[in-house]
Amino acid sequence: MNKEVCEKFKYVLTNFTYESSNEGYKFKDDKHFKDYCDKGNCGEETDKINAACLFLFDAFFKDYSVFSSVAKSNINIVEYIIIWLNYMLNFITIDENGSIDHFCNHYINIDEKYNKKIDGVTVYNNYKDLIGKKQNLMSISTKDMSKFYDAFILLCDMYIEFETNSDCDNYLEKAKKFVEKYDELNEYYNNGKYSPYNQLLSTLSNDYNNFKNKCKDAQSSNFPSLPTYSRKLVIKRTLIPIAFIFVAVSIFLGIAYKETISKAMFKRKNKKYKEETDH
Repeated sequence: MNKEVCEKFKYVLTNFTYESSNEGYKFKDDKHFKDYCDKGNCGEETDKINAACLFLFDAFFKDYSVFSSVAKSNINIVEYIIIWLNYMLNFITIDENGSIDHFCNHYINIDEKYNKKIDGVTVYNNYKDLIGKKQNLMSISTKDMSKFYDAFILLCDMYIEFETNSDCDNYLEKAKKFVEKYDELNEYYNNGKYSPYNQLLSTLSNDYNNFKNKCKDAQSSNFPSLPTYSRKLVIKRTLIPIAFIFVAVSIFLGIAYKETISKAMFKRKNKKYKEETDH
């Protein structure tokens, strides 16, 4: 993440918005979006989202020059595009399961712009291929994925503002808000190392720590640190072995109790038998 990357997202956020009063999306300035609409006209709401999505992909990955200079070959930017896309889709219901599948089937899988070869780039064939590298994220519902949006925007704001004002003390409040958001996400969505949620948390964490490094010569010690683990997950992992031990001890005590009862009954029967034979 850097200022250039965040400014591209900010341009989209400023010029393409959802208006709750009209329950629809609006281009405040469509000069950079209409080329991605069919004959310059985006009739459906999802057509507008698709146009903005393609604008972002072109902004970062259009050809080798852009891929290397703006994106700096960092495909983790795709994760942020997916977060933005889910955030925008979350305003409307396009899939009864709350997934991104409908959008993928109607746009990403069939639109030639997603399937056109990226000039000068050999590692990735096209935008669909780039998205495919993050395929595990596509299983996350739009509702859950959109919850990562606020943390992403807070981080971008800090990167953009830092370029014009490098006094890191100015970003302490936003840093604290980011860490609070991150902590909430970490508590709720950290399901282990290989979880798709963990992948998003890791990307946000790396970019936050990179920003902290920009302030290493200032009072960066005042910047709050991110949690390295989920308290809920630690408690869960602690309780499981405790529960196992409890069950094992209960079984052992139960067996021991049964053996004690059995021995006592055997002794009584043996004593009674001796008494009967003695008479």
